[in-house]
Amino acid sequence: MSEPQISAIICTHNREQYLGAAIDSLLQQEFSNYEVIVVDNASSDRTREIVEQRLSDPRLHYVYEPVTGLSVARNTGAKVACSEFLAYLDDDAVASPLWLKSIYQAYQNNEKLAIAGGKVTLLWPEGVTSPNWLSSNLAGNLGAYDLGDQIVQIKNPGLTPRGLNYSIRRTFLDKVGGFDVNLGRVGKNLLSNEELHMTELALQEGWQVAYLPEALAAHNVAPERLERRWFFNRSWWQGISECYREQLAHRAGAAQIWRGAERILRGLYKSLKHSGDPALRFDNLVYAYGQIGYLSAAIKGMLRAGKSNSASE
Repeated sequence: MSEPQISAIICTHNREQYLGAAIDSLLQQEFSNYEVIVVDNASSDRTREIVEQRLSDPRLHYVYEPVTGLSVARNTGAKVACSEFLAYLDDDAVASPLWLKSIYQAYQNNEKLAIAGGKVTLLWPEGVTSPNWLSSNLAGNLGAYDLGDQIVQIKNPGLTPRGLNYSIRRTFLDKVGGFDVNLGRVGKNLLSNEELHMTELALQEGWQVAYLPEALAAHNVAPERLERRWFFNRSWWQGISECYREQLAHRAGAAQIWRGAERILRGLYKSLKHSGDPALRFDNLVYAYGQIGYLSAAIKGMLRAGKSNSASE
């Protein structure tokens, strides 16, 4: 078999209920020359068994990564992959048959393309529909991502592709030193923003980032993510992630305290303003709560910096 033209990578941690469907969707792609790599990130369930049931397909490879962390697992997948183009699918997502073909063609047609991701729809549990308190904005926390039916060049990092349906050029990834292990999920925490950070780096270096509507994937909505407390927890970690991202970009300091306080007040005000709309009210409450996480991380960062300065004097 010739060297694969593109490498599809699933990083997984204890998702046995969804993993089989994710792998099968990759093994059924309408593309002739590719590999599929499953990075088992210290799973304790039936992950290995589920992969081994499919290892008769020569395109599929299993790798065990004992150090937990999504960014760690993504870097491991990149190290063992054979292709210049790396396409990451979450372990609870299902790729459409044209997923890899759409991604590969985008990179072939644009030598400046560093990052690309596709449209994401949601797969609700059987008998469940979207609750009335869920705004379209918070649906994005569940993975929903739709910028229309045309290819879009991403120039605003806030519109960066979702990590569950994500691809990157190896040349660029190697240049920036891989995914930053200080960002991205680790075990049960919900740290994020690693994709947004990558987009910022790409745009700063003159690369391009794109949304590909035909690279479609569907994301399963786990039952626990239909509880309001999950959104509060997700927002808390989002706030912490945003603080860390600013620290990486050397934008930390006292200004973060003012930014966080202003955002909390703004979220609470808008929640009261939209008290008659369940979705907008909840959306803004969740936003305000996340800024408390942001403030806590900012204060801890300032205290660490103060101790470090005192020790160096």
